[in-house]
Amino acid sequence: MARKEKIHKDFLVDTAFILAKQEGFENVTARKLAAKAGCSTQPIFRLYENMDDLLAQVYDKAVEFYDFFYDESPKFNPEPFVDLGMAYIKFATQEKELFKLLFMGEKKPYGKSLYDVLNGSKSYVTTEFAKAKKEGVYNAQDLFTKLWIFIHGIACMTITGDYDLDEDQTLNLLREASRKLGTD
Repeated sequence: MARKEKIHKDFLVDTAFILAKQEGFENVTARKLAAKAGCSTQPIFRLYENMDDLLAQVYDKAVEFYDFFYDESPKFNPEPFVDLGMAYIKFATQEKELFKLLFMGEKKPYGKSLYDVLNGSKSYVTTEFAKAKKEGVYNAQDLFTKLWIFIHGIACMTITGDYDLDEDQTLNLLREASRKLGTD
């Protein structure tokens, strides 16, 4: 009778994802994954041709996780891009390692740009563009570019520990910036 396989791809991807959340994507190695999964490296390389194949699935899982995170974030601000920005900043605060993977990497080895990840599976940014136009913003692209530089800066400052404003203060900053930049 053939031996039943105990380690499956889904288990390895889930375990590698947890490792990426805890220690950073760059620390997902075959040895660390095997230790966390409670196995040798043999099942990893039996199921995957190489670590890049596994890491691509972990990256995709991180993108899906961000999508879910954004979907679950509150959306109540009339100003364009504010809800999107608040979710992004909160993600940086709560999921530092995944934020670095998705939004701060030097390159996107798995084919997703910052904009692609941010726009998500449901066209979040595109929806905000429509909201901006509905609110009378003349140049929504310009507003997005200017505001996003501001939002990304805040998010990165939370990663480095250089940002100490609370959620209400941040919300007020984004609302004010959206209103002022939207009238330029």
